[in-house]
Amino acid sequence: MDGFFRLKEHGTNVRTEIMAGLTTFMTMAYILAVNPSLLGGDGLLDVYSVFLATALAAGIFTIAMGLFVNFPVALAPGMGLNAYFAATVLSSNGKITPSIALTAVFISGIIFIILTVTQVRQMLITAIPDSLKHAITVGIGLFITIIGLKNSGIMTVAVESLADVPAGQFTNLLGFETVFHMGSMSDPSVYLTLVGLLLISVLMVLRVPGAILFGIVGTTIIAILTGDVNVSAGLSGQSWAPDFSKLNFWDFDFSGVFEVGLISVVLTFTFVELFDTFGTLVGTATRAGYMKDPEKGKKKIGKAMFVDAIGVSGGAMLGTSTVTAFVESSAGIAQGGRTGLTAVTTGLGFIAALFLWPVISLIPGSATAAALIVVGVLMMQSVKEIDFADMVYAIPAFLTFAFMPFTYNIANGISAGIVSYVILATIGNISGKGKYKVHWLMWILAILIVLRYGIIGAS
Repeated sequence: MDGFFRLKEHGTNVRTEIMAGLTTFMTMAYILAVNPSLLGGDGLLDVYSVFLATALAAGIFTIAMGLFVNFPVALAPGMGLNAYFAATVLSSNGKITPSIALTAVFISGIIFIILTVTQVRQMLITAIPDSLKHAITVGIGLFITIIGLKNSGIMTVAVESLADVPAGQFTNLLGFETVFHMGSMSDPSVYLTLVGLLLISVLMVLRVPGAILFGIVGTTIIAILTGDVNVSAGLSGQSWAPDFSKLNFWDFDFSGVFEVGLISVVLTFTFVELFDTFGTLVGTATRAGYMKDPEKGKKKIGKAMFVDAIGVSGGAMLGTSTVTAFVESSAGIAQGGRTGLTAVTTGLGFIAALFLWPVISLIPGSATAAALIVVGVLMMQSVKEIDFADMVYAIPAFLTFAFMPFTYNIANGISAGIVSYVILATIGNISGKGKYKVHWLMWILAILIVLRYGIIGAS
């Protein structure tokens, strides 16, 4: 084992690597409950099939990362893109089925593999300004938070749009009728979510590893004690052995993708995954010490990107949304994880979780909603990296993360950011007010976006 993973070379040992892998698993195991909650339900995928796909995809591709790249990074269905997957299906009024959406994810994975092999991926990463990269992360965080608030009942939607509000409804400021309302505290889902949010927050303040997971477990226990979750009813008829006959394998509809025109959806999956993975891999590689030798570090990241790209299509084949590198991997690295043995340990944890469905099925939606809100907080941290003193960067960044939650569409935010940056940066350069880099790929993206929204129309 020492020879295969080169443990001594990386200054680590078997015990440290296994403990680091378990730490990583504990910090990201919440995805086993959150992903089925997001992708399962009315009009979406079967909850149990999503659980199977989540555990298998996380297990298989995390182990692959450890064995083939010898890198301490774990993969699983990504937060934000799973929310976008669900929102795309639910907002399509039946035009986009879960099968079509899975096909879009699969195609985005193929594109991702091509971009990785041809090195175009690195060019795109260079072309997009850092301010927009950080703004995309912030926007997805707000998007996830909105979903958590809605799923919990803390926030309710009074009207679908301002056009539905009766004339004169907004004239009296004291009796202001808002689009969004606070939910009722008498609703068990609301107060359980607030309890879960408080519990996770306290654990995070105390820097407890796996705070989100323990918060979900704690909320579930409270729900059981209050009678909001019936243990005997939940466990009755449940099998501890995984039933792979219910796995939603290769459930694709390629003809449907082209019929409903999902080009922008495919590109959004590809675009968001592009920067999400890059930031995670570079950040974890730096923390693990791989970037001390930039050349070796880049090669390591390149190999990791390839496994990650395969994971996107592989996850879709298993029946889940985009699989990506998880930033929670840094928790294991902080515990001393330096090699692929850390990733293999984490992956085995997900495989073992396949036998825990009866327990996971007891977790109420309020517990996962609280987790979504906290994940939104973590993603909001990227806002400090944006230069708001320079309007060329500030305005596109703001439009990016404002459009995502308020239009309930990640693609709209990315599009607004790219087009506005190209215009403002170009004007700034012409007027001599600054020297802003506008890569030729940005021009191509901006033109395609304008054509897409101007000719095809916004979705």
